[in-house]
Amino acid sequence: MIQRPYTVVLLVPTGVGAAIGGYAGDALPVARAIAQIADRLITHPNVLNGAQLYWPMSNSFYVEGYGLDQFAAMNWGLRPVHQNRVGLILDAAIEPDLRWRQLQAADATKATLGLNLTDYVVTDMPLNVELRRTPGGASWGTIGHPESLLRAAERLITKAGAEAIAVVARFPDDADSEALQQYRHGSGIDPIAGAEAVISHKVVRTFKIPCAHAPALLPLPLDPEISPRAAAEELGYTFLPCVLAGLSRSPQFILGQNSSMPNSADIWADQVDAVVIPATAAGGSAVLSFSQYRGVQIIAVGENSTLMQVKPEDVGIPAVQVNSYLEALGVLVAHRAGISADALRPQISAIRCLGSVAP
Repeated sequence: MIQRPYTVVLLVPTGVGAAIGGYAGDALPVARAIAQIADRLITHPNVLNGAQLYWPMSNSFYVEGYGLDQFAAMNWGLRPVHQNRVGLILDAAIEPDLRWRQLQAADATKATLGLNLTDYVVTDMPLNVELRRTPGGASWGTIGHPESLLRAAERLITKAGAEAIAVVARFPDDADSEALQQYRHGSGIDPIAGAEAVISHKVVRTFKIPCAHAPALLPLPLDPEISPRAAAEELGYTFLPCVLAGLSRSPQFILGQNSSMPNSADIWADQVDAVVIPATAAGGSAVLSFSQYRGVQIIAVGENSTLMQVKPEDVGIPAVQVNSYLEALGVLVAHRAGISADALRPQISAIRCLGSVAP
């Protein structure tokens, strides 16, 4: 019997202090494990990016957060590609030495990974990134000149034929801040993740092509006590390699299921079989959308705590509650096999009569 591809979405919201996935690519092992079970794994840069570390998975789809929300709402579909031509935007605020580090990283991905990059563009104004915190502690931010970012993206698309956009913006250096120190030691919130999401959202929303961001920052002082979860960001001068690698295979967005050129490889949200989330992160747009489709299994992982504090039951979403990602993997295996999870427990309740039906 031919079955459709088993499709899993892995979500870990950014900037909300997720215990797993809130650091430098530390949810990548989870993604790798799920990719062994699923035919198709859909996730976002926050999960797969690990600065200079990344892992190729032929069945994973690297989808920016705004695009993932649109996908979940059935507004956009995903069309797999063999390769994207990736354009690079550099913030005019990046100092010359730091700019060269980004350009050398880009050239290295061309020579070593064989990526297809366009020539780069420097914004016509400094982007002026500012970092913020919500009252609850989550990170977010603003950019002072979003129009400069969009002009640069448009030039790469129209003049260089870019099919995906990587952005490197100069972020504030705050090496002595308590928030950064907590993050580096594995007990805080990524102070820049929320602002990064704002940047990529603007490009994706405007041009409807894949985009991801890498911050430009000065190297931090050596600290022997760095948490392993944050250590990927200590490896060099740039976080760009994982972004370029991810964007090179990121699926293109298709608008409207009635596209004039449908493709059998296209993926739509109603083809998703399971969505794995932190147990306290059920209030996001994508989760609420996915929960509306019949047959989608929402799996909520308890030990991946976040600041969001929205559980599935709080918003009326039926979910399988598990303690760990290891347990979630078992649920996915059973779900894919068409086996009720209750059948794997020592006690099984008998079926009951709903009552007779009158003639």
